[in-house]
Amino acid sequence: MRPEILFPLFADVGQLTGIGPRYAKLIEKAAGPQIVDLLWHLPSGLIDRRFSPAVAEAPDGLIATLTVTVLRHEPGRGRAPYRVICADESGEIELVYFHAKGDWLEKLLPQGQQRVISGKVERFRGKAQMPHPDHAVPPTEADSVRIVEPTHPSTDGLHQRILRKAIEGALARLPVLGEWINPTLVQQRQWPAWDVAVRAVHHPQDRLDLEPETLTRQRLAYDEILANQLALALVRARMKKQKGRIIRGDGALRDRLIAGLPFSLTGAQRTALAEIEGDMAAPNRMLRLLQGDVGSGKTLVALMAMANGVECGAQAALMAPTEILARQHFATIEPLARAAGIRCEILTGRDKGKTRGAILGRIAEGTAQIVVGTHALFQEDVEFRDLAVAVIDEQHRFGVHQRMVLGQKGQGVDILVMTATPIPRTLVMTAYGDLDVSRLTEKPPGRQPIDTRVISNDRLMDVIEGVARRMDAGAKVYWVCPLVEESEALDVAAAEERATTLRERFGDRVGLIHGRLKGPAKDAVMASFKDGPIDLLVATTVIEVGVDVPDATVMVIEHAERFGLAQLHQLRGRIGRGDKASTCLLVYAAPLSETGRARLSVMRESEDGFRIAEEDLKLRGAGEVLGTRQSGLPTFRMADAAGHNDLFEVARDDARLLLEKDPELESPRGQAARTLLYLFERDAAVRYLRGA
Repeated sequence: MRPEILFPLFADVGQLTGIGPRYAKLIEKAAGPQIVDLLWHLPSGLIDRRFSPAVAEAPDGLIATLTVTVLRHEPGRGRAPYRVICADESGEIELVYFHAKGDWLEKLLPQGQQRVISGKVERFRGKAQMPHPDHAVPPTEADSVRIVEPTHPSTDGLHQRILRKAIEGALARLPVLGEWINPTLVQQRQWPAWDVAVRAVHHPQDRLDLEPETLTRQRLAYDEILANQLALALVRARMKKQKGRIIRGDGALRDRLIAGLPFSLTGAQRTALAEIEGDMAAPNRMLRLLQGDVGSGKTLVALMAMANGVECGAQAALMAPTEILARQHFATIEPLARAAGIRCEILTGRDKGKTRGAILGRIAEGTAQIVVGTHALFQEDVEFRDLAVAVIDEQHRFGVHQRMVLGQKGQGVDILVMTATPIPRTLVMTAYGDLDVSRLTEKPPGRQPIDTRVISNDRLMDVIEGVARRMDAGAKVYWVCPLVEESEALDVAAAEERATTLRERFGDRVGLIHGRLKGPAKDAVMASFKDGPIDLLVATTVIEVGVDVPDATVMVIEHAERFGLAQLHQLRGRIGRGDKASTCLLVYAAPLSETGRARLSVMRESEDGFRIAEEDLKLRGAGEVLGTRQSGLPTFRMADAAGHNDLFEVARDDARLLLEKDPELESPRGQAARTLLYLFERDAAVRYLRGA
């Protein structure tokens, strides 16, 4: 149960004084539905209203706060604006209102009385004007106007004044809470108390106060990061508590798999396997993340881990986020497994009726030793005879909850999570803090480096001619169309248009693939590109993950400046998978922004996915780094993954230490930490505590 002390913060914003239903809806759109959301809605700028010149000296285009006397009202006729003529000893100023109600203005600015007005001064034909002043108050209230006023991200129809009023209402409800941070750390960093920090962050006095490195911002960021790390540590402790099983096969199947490979394992693969096999042999459950750059051989490592389970007479499952990727994995794994004597099955949403029933039967009786599939493996009617190992690919497309659901399909299931998206250390901690980590940093022998070039789109005809020469020499070519915006329909339209223009030049050798194609149609296009008549494949980003066409040695990415670095790296990883030299052309539209230029030069200089991911984090922030719209990353509102990088490790260690000393969070600091979890809505983790 949420602690009672937090009830006032978790009420609807409509309960704040002076916020009616219309404004409540707009505030919900800008900040969120609850009063606590307003606390996390940080200022993005500020207006200094302390400048108070005489009217004649007020500069054009600047915000000024003036003390004037109201001389007369001039209601506008027809479409003309309503004007209120005011003056001080130095001269006159016109207050200009469009679509204003005269009776309201007469109350606000009574003739003959003094008022303090604040807003942007404009000079029009030598006259001073102030269109729609932001403030107009009696001189007794001047101090409430002559301030540094923060501005917040807003939405159409929501005036800053109303949003500010709501935030002040939220601040008035701030409770004093117990300290959940280690007191030594608070002292060492000179951080203020939580409520002091929240008030201060909403009352900046200069632009420096808006920066992530201020003590108040650091403190609040740390609170949020600590809540995230505590929640993950509690999930981890719960999973580790659940009894695992010792899985230590005799190595026979694994030896056969290695003997059937045309190459030997890399050093990084051997190290990762040793770590995985060590986890599997322990009585606790394995919870490990296998991070491998594009083409580093993760699937083979996963197959060896699954074979270890099969050697013990149990089953293994590999789950992928899309049908294309599930079938790709099956195509890679099945021949190797069959040669070693392991029976594989594939189950996706496409399997229906009798076919599905037969597959489910083989899974339930255990004749299907390794099962590859999509989300279909989560469904209730999927029952394993004895599931011991679950491998989840491209984990950031799922989430902690789904990871646990698959883990419940058997007794003490060992879980291996794989990702081909190199993730910066900071984000590994935020998204996978409950997992141990192995990294594959080498590529298999024989892989050629990829020649990456950056070309302006006014040379598109040269690009097409270059592609024609490579196709005539037997190359297969990917042509990736721009990410138009957050709209799959527009992405598809862009790809269709490009495919049409390229067909004029290359005819039926051009294929098209995008996310709106049904599974069988996608498979048919990919098969035709891999082994058939299609030599140039126009695609949206659906080809990003896992598609393997060794003859594809050229990739053109249009509007490369619109993609994230991690995504460009993933796309580029679709080529250079055989032993032939490959070329990636990043086509950009001029003029390039500074960030765009930096991003493309990193791509030209490096093929190291981990370096690229770290650069991406610096350039774009955490929200976009994984290059997917549903990244499964926790969303941070106070913390900035790049700006508060150092705090993640501190919070992880702090959370682990706190739980080691006080596993049920019962001490005074532990109780405060429970409140913290509720404050940042990580309360699902509280359920893992005894007596919660």
